[in-house]
Amino acid sequence: MSDAADLWKQWHEERVAAVSAPHGPLSLAGTHWLDDHPEGRLPAIPGEWRVAGDAIVHNLDGKQTRLAADDTVSLGGRRLVVIAREGLWAVRDFDPAAPTRTAFRGIDAGPYDPRWSVEGRFAPYGTAREIRVENADGKERGLGLAGELSFTLDGQEQVLKVARQGDGRLWAVFADATSGSSTFRFRFLYPQAPDDQGRTTVDLNRAVLPNCAFADHFICPFPPPGNTLSVGVEAGERNLTAARSV
Repeated sequence: MSDAADLWKQWHEERVAAVSAPHGPLSLAGTHWLDDHPEGRLPAIPGEWRVAGDAIVHNLDGKQTRLAADDTVSLGGRRLVVIAREGLWAVRDFDPAAPTRTAFRGIDAGPYDPRWSVEGRFAPYGTAREIRVENADGKERGLGLAGELSFTLDGQEQVLKVARQGDGRLWAVFADATSGSSTFRFRFLYPQAPDDQGRTTVDLNRAVLPNCAFADHFICPFPPPGNTLSVGVEAGERNLTAARSV
């Protein structure tokens, strides 16, 4: 086995461990938007929750805790995470006993194939752009885009609109000719930060399922217009492993 294949195997094993961790994506049992609960009581979550300016205040047995976006609260074995999206606040409930986690059987992924790892070139936009895209919960939200990533697959030129992460990595939300049939309806890809010439590696062996493939309560963005590859990509994570029949 090649070094690249060994590294991919290690990456895949670490990825399975991460998503199935006690408070990983599979454990998300609910995303509760405070606007839907004006009385401040969230389903199956103790205490009262109120928006207070740029934070949420959680009142539990007379003790008040102020929580900003991405702050967490532990209650028993559960982890509650505060999120904010376009001025709206929610609390995510990660429960290790969630059925999505206890029923997990693995991630179906294609074997490593070097033909799916190619050189790409990132061309940044002059200024960052934001477009509206549908999310997994049926609502449209803004998706920030930093530029375009071009590369060649099977002799065909491909271009993806990409965002840029805080650590410099790129983030592509994409579909391809297999999406919705032999693979999930769309996937994510995180190429390494481009060098000063815009070069990076596009390794579709490391295409990953979006969090909404693991639990229905995530609000992943769908691919922006034009982000459907013209070839079928069987590489990378394809779907959750189906439970065996007995």
